[in-house]
Amino acid sequence: MPSIALLYDHPRWEEKAILQALKDIGADAKLLHVETTPLRIGEPCCPIDLALERSVSFSNAVATAFAVESWGVRVLNPGTVIYLAGDKVATLSLLASHRVPVPETTVLSGSNRINGSLPPGPPWVVKPVIGSWGRMVARARDLEELEQLLSYKEAARGLYSRIHLVQEYIEKPGRDIRVFTLGDRVVAAIYRVSSHWITNTSRGARAEPAPVTGEIEDLALRAAEALGGGFLGVDLLEDPERGLLVNEVNAVPEFKNTVRVTGVRVHMEVARYAVEEARR
Repeated sequence: MPSIALLYDHPRWEEKAILQALKDIGADAKLLHVETTPLRIGEPCCPIDLALERSVSFSNAVATAFAVESWGVRVLNPGTVIYLAGDKVATLSLLASHRVPVPETTVLSGSNRINGSLPPGPPWVVKPVIGSWGRMVARARDLEELEQLLSYKEAARGLYSRIHLVQEYIEKPGRDIRVFTLGDRVVAAIYRVSSHWITNTSRGARAEPAPVTGEIEDLALRAAEALGGGFLGVDLLEDPERGLLVNEVNAVPEFKNTVRVTGVRVHMEVARYAVEEARR
């Protein structure tokens, strides 16, 4: 059986479940804690056939995936996929260039602010270029509120603080759809249901099983292919007029609630896929 390393920083239920699944199918599973294990560029720290990148931190995931790839080892997901999925401007731009439907979005720099062409609104949704779990996502009800949000964001002086992602507000039916893709197939899907307009489970939304229709499967796989594939969580919005739109893509997706409500053992699917890919 192949030797597979699981790269992690903060072990969650998902990482523990994947590790156990690898062991259950007989793989030689190794744990690499990226915050205490130096990874030298071009010099492997141990012999492995494939690595699973499961770091919670976006910066940890990108850096360590690239470092391990420098050893000539395949990483699931590759550093490029993690980076592109983590950068919302890159994600939406790639999806749009591949004719994948996305919400209307405008990227503003600090120099032009709201003098640029805005998407339909108000209201508008303002998002950070890099972020997860619905953090720092806000809704502006008019131009004055939009200007205030952009000013607050610039004052933070962080990376991309002067790059503003302004999106149309989609009147969702109290939910969005998280679809898990693995290679060229969909393994599971859930609704994330909430009375709040931000429907992340980390913000209190509840998970419910969702049917994988042909439309959902096709759109999720097209989005995954546009970003480079692998194991991805593709978030879909249901627009009342245009149908399904791809909102975001997560390259290190959580799936504990998905396993609980659907019964699909996503961790076992990932482990088996990793073994297959390591043997190629």
